[in-house]
Amino acid sequence: MKETTAPLNLAGVGIGPFNLSLAALLAPLTQVNSCFFDRRPAFAWHPGMMLPGTRMQTSFLKDMVTPVDPTSPYSFLAYLVAHGRFYRFLHAEFPRVRRAEFADYLRWVAEQLPNLAFNQDVAGIDFDQHGFLLKFNNDYAVRSANLVIGTGVAPYIPTWAQIHMGSRCLHSSHYMITDHQLQDRRVVIIGGGQSGAEIFLDVLSEAHGKPKEIIWISRRPNLEPLDETAFTNEYFTPDYVKNFHRQPDSRRDRIVRTQTLAGDGASPQTLIEISQYLYENDFLRHKDSNHQYRIMTNREVRRMTRNSTDWQLHMHNRFDESDESVSADVVILATGYRQAVPDCLAPLTGRFERDSENNIVLTKDYQALWDGPAIHRIYMMNAGLRTHGIADPQLSLAAWRAAVIVNSLLDQKIYCTDPAPSPLYWSEASNGYDEENHATPSTFSACAGRE
Repeated sequence: MKETTAPLNLAGVGIGPFNLSLAALLAPLTQVNSCFFDRRPAFAWHPGMMLPGTRMQTSFLKDMVTPVDPTSPYSFLAYLVAHGRFYRFLHAEFPRVRRAEFADYLRWVAEQLPNLAFNQDVAGIDFDQHGFLLKFNNDYAVRSANLVIGTGVAPYIPTWAQIHMGSRCLHSSHYMITDHQLQDRRVVIIGGGQSGAEIFLDVLSEAHGKPKEIIWISRRPNLEPLDETAFTNEYFTPDYVKNFHRQPDSRRDRIVRTQTLAGDGASPQTLIEISQYLYENDFLRHKDSNHQYRIMTNREVRRMTRNSTDWQLHMHNRFDESDESVSADVVILATGYRQAVPDCLAPLTGRFERDSENNIVLTKDYQALWDGPAIHRIYMMNAGLRTHGIADPQLSLAAWRAAVIVNSLLDQKIYCTDPAPSPLYWSEASNGYDEENHATPSTFSACAGRE
């Protein structure tokens, strides 16, 4: 196996938005030799859920770099200027950026960065006294002192659906890249979050033909909106994450469970659009052109069986404690995602410290605790829901987390990671305003630490 002669300071596995942010913050730092690898031929962000007209739930200012380096050439504003759209974008007064445009921004950043390598499938990672050895399927290897794992999460497929997956039973992550015909078919959508809501609207729009019936099933008591209010958004701040990480494991798990709708609900605007569409469908459209639909909340699907011509979904109604079933020709699972450790880490998986729920334990600077030498670090992206709180899977703190990792990697405050604290007093240890690390107009250029 051929090994490169120039070892890396940091090797990244996977190029999603989180590792893209880290790569962008590392790119101007000449003291770091980094490279990020991905098996795909080019950058693509959730192509299976790029539905027409869908909007971001996060401000465009929380892009890959701006929260820690607003002077970066990889910001969303730099993207607008580079494409001649700045004034048109301002005048359009979008309440939220279209998801398609933000995806194009991410692709544009990936095309600018010198430290990304696509079409490189990391098959395995070994460790010896010289550091980590990344082995690729093309008989090629790369040596690195440190790792960052950013392979993302895997679609969650309920146990009862796993043997049925195919073109007519699919996860929402494949919705827009599957050639499915819904004309005159009974379509069942399972999942009451944003993805389920967007797919319900899309099916109603007859983008794939007019269905015979649309059934939307959710375990939630109602179609519950994402809580986007001002003080709930304080959960998505560095100050909160630092205070959350100080709590014991058992307490953190309980806190996360109480905050579901802060990070996992349907956009209020999307719910309004659905309500308005159904009003027009029920009262203003001719009966020959309207849709037959059912929205079934508080239902838990327990079994899925196959007949000769269709599916049968057997569920429990938690409102009246009855058992029910529905028939479907097409089943779409908007059931979310789960943390997954990539196969290439298999040689190291037994060396990580785990919590009571078997999750890998992360330090405050996103290092995975393991039994190897402290000088060889493994950082993990989107693996800290139980250690860093509900912001961890979201884009809101992507740039801040990447800056924390840069500072940790170099043992130096390259980027400012201590903005003004929250107005909420989280605990006795909270709200310690760190003037030394706070970025102000007079200190930011020094904090940015570019060489």
